[in-house]
Amino acid sequence: MSVYPVIMSQTNFVHRDDLTYPYEERGLQFGDGVYEVIRIYNGKYYLLNEHVNRLFRSAEAIKIELPFTRKEITNLLQKLLEKNSMTTDGKLYLQASRGSAPREHTFPADVPANVYAYMEDFPRNLKNLSDGVSTITQRDVRWENCYIKSLNLLPNVIAKQEAKENGSYEAILHKDGVITECSSSNVYLVKDGKVYTHPTTNNILHGCVRMRIEKFTRDYNIPLIEEAFSISDISAADELFLSSSTSEVLPIVKVDNDTIGNGRPGKITTRLQEAYELDANLIKHKV
Repeated sequence: MSVYPVIMSQTNFVHRDDLTYPYEERGLQFGDGVYEVIRIYNGKYYLLNEHVNRLFRSAEAIKIELPFTRKEITNLLQKLLEKNSMTTDGKLYLQASRGSAPREHTFPADVPANVYAYMEDFPRNLKNLSDGVSTITQRDVRWENCYIKSLNLLPNVIAKQEAKENGSYEAILHKDGVITECSSSNVYLVKDGKVYTHPTTNNILHGCVRMRIEKFTRDYNIPLIEEAFSISDISAADELFLSSSTSEVLPIVKVDNDTIGNGRPGKITTRLQEAYELDANLIKHKV
């Protein structure tokens, strides 16, 4: 794995060994910030504008004023890509916090936001995409503003760890039996040729890949219904899949003790993943 040492800190670029991080930092002490993870394929960002737009929406929702425009940060991220000579598959982490100030719950006055970004190699997991993954179900105990991509991820971390300890890839979250999303991805159920997923409300993250899936389903005349499904619907599902920037369109073949369909990735999931690969210029053939 290559090591990419140049980090964007505010509007400067520094080697990661030279980066200093103040101890009175609101991201560290309060989780008072927002972030994005952006996929890189063959040295190019995928869905960069979508991620930047969501960063601004999240920052606005928690009243953080970012120190640049959308165009300015897009240009900075492109420069970061160039400075690291990234030509392979990777991912970029981008974070903005309310800034550094003496610890008080109320917002500090006249304190600029702290912003930094870094990238690293992140090869595609082709085995998971071809074979599918197993998942578990967990109660959704997060707050009611999950549409904000905030740094407050402790419930997500615990759910993801529970999945790992059970030999699974992800945790599917539910409120009173109604599926919302996963610990770090959106989730979809396929039944009778139709794709179901939770409505776009404050209870789920409005995923950038999810938005592309909406387009893919329109392109290929696959009905997409924003209608919540329940745990009890899972055992009768024809297919199940999840989506995120790090997972792409990933088939789910097992949930708890239930095998989904025939235990293999289904036709609709496969078609949507192929559409994703075509959209990201990973394959050249049409779906």
